[in-house]
Amino acid sequence: MGARPPYLPGDRGAADDAARMIRVDQAGEYGATRIYRGQLAVLRHGRGAGAVREMAEQENRHLAQFDRLMAERRVRPTALSPLWHVAGYVLGAATAALGDRAAMACTVAVEEVIDRHYARQAERLAGSDPELAETIAAARADEIAHRDAALAQEAMLAPGYDLLSAAIKTGARVAIWLSERI
Repeated sequence: MGARPPYLPGDRGAADDAARMIRVDQAGEYGATRIYRGQLAVLRHGRGAGAVREMAEQENRHLAQFDRLMAERRVRPTALSPLWHVAGYVLGAATAALGDRAAMACTVAVEEVIDRHYARQAERLAGSDPELAETIAAARADEIAHRDAALAQEAMLAPGYDLLSAAIKTGARVAIWLSERI
């Protein structure tokens, strides 16, 4: 029996996959910038504010890269951007209101989901789109660094860490699923 062709009738083509990846990644980076903006509005000069500022700057660079890819490849944004605008900010402000450690717990939870998400995308690309693969790999490396920095800021000592983390991870997975499709 022969090997399965890369795409079967009815499957999305490589260009459609790439567009879907760019759409969801741009939405995710936009959401991340909103989370950090909400956190900074509350933390201002708290213990974790410096780390949050640095992470926010990197997320702004990621967003600019995905915005550029969207424009160059004429990828439509998710229709849910207005929702992520509000939801990201509210999540950031709410976790920061719970304290520096809770803000860092939010980062750990989101970045763990994003790390797996970017890893799956890189695997699916398998060299078919080097520019997108490189953009995803660079963003993934930064996201892993954000998670590690948040852990160093004692994220796991946040009150209700396990519950908070589980809720945020579920929300991130739902946001990914929806942004890929809508």
